Amino acid sequence: MKFGVIVFPGSNCDHDCYHAAKHVFGHEASYVWHKETELKGLDCVIVPGGFSYGDYLRAGAVAKNSPVMEEVVRFASGGGLVIGICNGFQVLTEAGLLPGALMKNRDLKFICEDITLRVENDSSPFTSCYEEGEVVSMPIANADGNYYADQETLKMIEGEGRVAFRYSTPAGLITPEANPNGSVGNIAGVFNKEKNVLGLMPHPERAIEPELGPTGGLGVFESIIDIIS
Repeated sequence: MKFGVIVFPGSNCDHDCYHAAKHVFGHEASYVWHKETELKGLDCVIVPGGFSYGDYLRAGAVAKNSPVMEEVVRFASGGGLVIGICNGFQVLTEAGLLPGALMKNRDLKFICEDITLRVENDSSPFTSCYEEGEVVSMPIANADGNYYADQETLKMIEGEGRVAFRYSTPAGLITPEANPNGSVGNIAGVFNKEKNVLGLMPHPERAIEPELGPTGGLGVFESIIDIIS
C-alpha cells in the first residue's frame, strides 16, 4: 500500500510519519507538498503534526486553505483513509472533516509527555487491531490539544461511537487527573461519521519502536495496513 504524508510550511512530524510507514512497516510512502492539487495512487493520507504556517490565527486555520486540502477533503469524501495527528487533527477540524475544535491547553502550557489512552471503538480502519477497552501509551506534544465540542455535537459523537481514544489512567479509568489538557470527556481522538477519517492528539508514529519507548501506536498503523491489504 502507499501512504502520502502532507507537508505544510511548519510541519515537523512529517519525517516521523514517513519513517513509520516506509522504514518500520515497509510500505511505500511519499511526501505531498501543500501546493499539490492532486492525490494519485494513495491508500492513506497522513496530515502530520507540527506548526503549519506557524499556527497563525489558530492552529490549523491557515493550513485548511492550502490547495492540497481540497484534494484531501475530496479523497476522504470518496472513502479514502485520512489520519490527522496533533496539528493534523487541528487542520482536519478546521477543514470541517471532523467535528469539534482544539483549544489552548487547560493550564496554558505546552505539554510533552507519555500518556495513557483507552481504546473506545475497535471497529474502524484505524483501531481494528486493538481491543475495545485496551489501554495503550503514546506521547503527546501540544499547546492546543484541548478538544472541545458543544453539548449537541458531543451527544452526536458519543451516540454514533465516534470517540476513538480517551485519556485514561493506566488501569483504564476515565478521570480528571488522567486528562492532560482539559479535553471534554477526556477525548483524545475522534472519527468522522463514516470512520474513514481519524484525528488524534497523541503521536502514534512516535510509539512504534520499543527502543524509543512505548509502542501503543503500533495498532494504528497495523489496522490501516490490515484493512488496505
